[in-house]
Amino acid sequence: MADDSANKKQPLLSGLTDQNIGTVKKRRFRRCKTTPASDSDFFGPYKGRELFPSSNFILRNFRPSFRQASLLLIIYLIIGCTCFYLVRDQIVGKKTNGILDALYFCIVTMTTVGYGDLVPESVPAKLLACAFVFSGMAFVALFLGKAADYLVEKQEVLLVKAVHLRRKVGTRQMMKEIEAKKAEYKFLTITVALLVLVILGTVILVKVEKLNIIDALYCVCATITTLGYGDKSFSTTFGRVFAVFWILTSTICLAQFFLYLAEIQMEHRQQTLVKWVLTRRMTVVDLEAADLDDDGVVGAAEFVIYKLKEMGKINQEDVALVMEEFENLDVDQSGTISNSDLLLAQSVE
Repeated sequence: MADDSANKKQPLLSGLTDQNIGTVKKRRFRRCKTTPASDSDFFGPYKGRELFPSSNFILRNFRPSFRQASLLLIIYLIIGCTCFYLVRDQIVGKKTNGILDALYFCIVTMTTVGYGDLVPESVPAKLLACAFVFSGMAFVALFLGKAADYLVEKQEVLLVKAVHLRRKVGTRQMMKEIEAKKAEYKFLTITVALLVLVILGTVILVKVEKLNIIDALYCVCATITTLGYGDKSFSTTFGRVFAVFWILTSTICLAQFFLYLAEIQMEHRQQTLVKWVLTRRMTVVDLEAADLDDDGVVGAAEFVIYKLKEMGKINQEDVALVMEEFENLDVDQSGTISNSDLLLAQSVE
């Protein structure tokens, strides 16, 4: 145990605010790593034990890859197509081919477009449509959004190459730029993809469904926003084959478009806040608020914590929880954590 002088109240993380720290130590502090390397030696004492508490969420262990999400989509469409094909006589409207109509109706139901060109008439068909519209919405939200995000990230490199076509940009520099402007490049990529899909859908509706350019664009907008008024839709065999792929892709792209737009706005807002926090003058009120241990001075650690709180990176509850953990590990109440403290803390567990 430490002596009485060590038990006196110390400034928050006093080891980082010691005025007698040398220049070399200060440099090391500024370059310190956030976490140790995650090799086998570091986790040796915890082998066989759960390092992180598990979530109670029912899908906590289910994180499908793009390939798994694609497989799940195929299974979903096969089941849906089979079910709606079996009740095809109980679905009324503009029909082309039994299997194609069943698949088309499944996609229209899944994406909540609901043109109304095919409508369930009997009670079993209506109940089946209710089941598939909810399961389809959940599938789109949980899996297909992630798959679209994965594909967009794969296209970011191509976009950066196109932007710097006349410049020689190395792989490292390219990856650095993608990481720095990730949200912007994702937004640009999905915008280009969405524009291509809108143009493609309009052309197909004009050429195949024989709509004029205004009605075709109107149908495209009603489809990708899932309004699905129903006065204009895909009624030919080729049109519905195209619609099976186009409706699913375009509706998800539009959802990702607004998601990335919101992400960009949040990032810009955060950057503006950070810039304001770092450039504004510190007042006496700020000094009092930053003085966490009420000793009349603000050390480096206290200043960093206060600025992070102003930026919205952390809040008071986060600081309280971290300090509680610090106090639990500081078994000898010396104001610092040593190897002996860790050994004592582990022996108490």
